[in-house]
Amino acid sequence: MSDYILPAIFLLVISYSIIKKKNTYGSFVKGAKQAIPLVVSIFPFIASILVAVALLRVSGITSVLSQILSPVFNFLGIPTELCELVLLRPFTGSGSYGILENIFSSYGPDSYISRCACVIMGCSETIFYVATVYLSQTKVKKLFYAIPVALFCSLVGTILACLICKVM
Repeated sequence: MSDYILPAIFLLVISYSIIKKKNTYGSFVKGAKQAIPLVVSIFPFIASILVAVALLRVSGITSVLSQILSPVFNFLGIPTELCELVLLRPFTGSGSYGILENIFSSYGPDSYISRCACVIMGCSETIFYVATVYLSQTKVKKLFYAIPVALFCSLVGTILACLICKVM
């Protein structure tokens, strides 16, 4: 069924545009032209967050932070093996998926650690990436409350993910 959803949406949009007598291709090209300046303007923000994440991982800072924070995470019910994932998830999606793949290969896909990691990936967001990309194009520059609240919610989601996986 899911194989047919995107083609169906595509056909619906084309049909709607034909009924309304709109130039679908021209609208698409116009939208693509407008996207190019947007991509150029947000590229420095994306590049900076990607470089920062790469530096964190390569330098070993995330490993050191994981070791330092593991007692706190263990107290909150988050296994030590997930510390690096919890620390990097707010910064990067692809880096988090790399860590998730390492967890799968180390502990197996059906283990408690892997199940927790999957739920954490599903209930959390790349907070700094989203703030960088989306808010770079708005007039909102004061993120004093938004980012701490988002980080707190992500931590609560992580704690609940581990608790639910432990119970189930």
